[in-house]
Amino acid sequence: MFALLLGCVLAFGGAFYLLYISPNVPSSKPSLSTAMAKKCVHKGCNKVYEDENADCVYHPGPPVFHEGQKGWECCKPRVLTFDEFLEIPPCTTGKHSDVDDTPAPKPKPAPDLPNDSSTDLARSKADKDRLGPPIERTPQPTSGRASPAPPPESEDDDPSLEIQAGQSCRRRGCSATYNGDSSREGENCVHHPGAPIFHEGSKGYTCCKRRVLEFDQFLNIEGCKTKDRHLFVGKGKKPGEEQLTKDSVRTDFYQTGTSVVASLFLKKIVKESSTIKFTPATVDVDLHTSDSKRFQTEIPLFGTIDPEKSTFRILGTKAELTLVKADGLGWPVLRSGDPLTGEIIQAGRAGRV
Repeated sequence: MFALLLGCVLAFGGAFYLLYISPNVPSSKPSLSTAMAKKCVHKGCNKVYEDENADCVYHPGPPVFHEGQKGWECCKPRVLTFDEFLEIPPCTTGKHSDVDDTPAPKPKPAPDLPNDSSTDLARSKADKDRLGPPIERTPQPTSGRASPAPPPESEDDDPSLEIQAGQSCRRRGCSATYNGDSSREGENCVHHPGAPIFHEGSKGYTCCKRRVLEFDQFLNIEGCKTKDRHLFVGKGKKPGEEQLTKDSVRTDFYQTGTSVVASLFLKKIVKESSTIKFTPATVDVDLHTSDSKRFQTEIPLFGTIDPEKSTFRILGTKAELTLVKADGLGWPVLRSGDPLTGEIIQAGRAGRV
């Protein structure tokens, strides 16, 4: 009888452990969520990471688009084209995150209206009633000149060129990478053949009608045209190089009290093969482009500069020279041989060109 009671107690205790105690014991197996890689959502990073403590280089501020200039609120560089905007290096080092903590852009203050604005509105309405309806004008015949044709579509890859594995597609809106398959069968490039457009807060592309307000939404606008091949390397170099003259490369500059910033507008400059050398009175420029063009010239400067402190950088559409003045005097022109026009040269960051 005692043995029967002992067996019942042991059986009841085992069932109690299985129902109430064992579910609360932590499992030694790692959870699936901790083992999965995450994608960083910081602006300028967007890397896939597994280590929460890995360094992340990114832009903590929101993008800024104002009067044709583009940049980030967290740092000073301002550029004119969207390709240059994407190449602005991140300015802050922190930790990766899958939560977007970028602050929202500051709202623009509402314009202050004078106290008698209602009187002005009533007066304008009375003037409109007194003058009567507007006179319809007969449309004038337009000239026979046709509207300018849209920019040509992006070129195709040269089949004789080698494509490195991991190379990204160069077309806008397509983020595909080359996987090393030499046959390239089954490729599908969904992209935007047009240029980015930013107007009165809305963002989009000239090739399609969709417009959005947020920059993240703009980056995620799906392409509107499809091609059966991606663009990884473009056209190859043709034999020989076309020599560009000084008149074929537009030059512009602005200045501050300590430096002169000059821009040489030339697309597809190859950084590795191009050189720019500074002397106190001249700048030697030798620029090579990926489409077999070369611009080589010596710029005689209006004033003297400090060659050690002067710098340059290659952007998507131009080469930008920062010439540090040796004497702090103003420059009415960039080149010493240019005629003096008497124009007032802007001091500070350039506006829209």
